[in-house]
Amino acid sequence: MDALAQVCTAVAALVLIVVFPLEAFLVDRPWVQRFLGIEPHGIENVHLWSFCIGFRNALAGIGGLVGLWIVNRGDETVGTSVVVTVLVYMLLSSLAMGVADLLGYWRPRGGSVRGTVASSVLPAVALVALAV
Repeated sequence: MDALAQVCTAVAALVLIVVFPLEAFLVDRPWVQRFLGIEPHGIENVHLWSFCIGFRNALAGIGGLVGLWIVNRGDETVGTSVVVTVLVYMLLSSLAMGVADLLGYWRPRGGSVRGTVASSVLPAVALVALAV
C-alpha cells in the first residue's frame, strides 16, 4: 500500500475518532452545533442518533488504524482488505449526508455540503490511490 493511501486513511480515521466525543457527548453545545453545521432546535430529540453515529464513526476510525497496523506489521493483503472496507464505509456514509440533504432532511437545506465534501475527500483519494 502506497504512502498516499496510508496517510489519507490515517487522517480520515483520526478525524472520525476526534469527532466522536463531539457527536456522542457534546452535541448539545452551541459551538459543536456550529462546527457540525446542525441547528440547535430539537437537539434532545436527535441525541440518540448522534451518539450512535459518533460511535459508528469512532469504530470506523479504529478499524482504519487497525487495518493500517496490519498492513505495516502483519499481512499486507489482509490489512489492505480491512482498509478498503473501512474506506468504502467512510465514503458511502459521508455521501449519505448529501443524499439526506437532497431529500430535504438536513436543516438548513444545503447545510451538509461542507461536511459531505470534507468527509468524502480523504477516503476517495485513498481508494483511488489503491486502485491505480
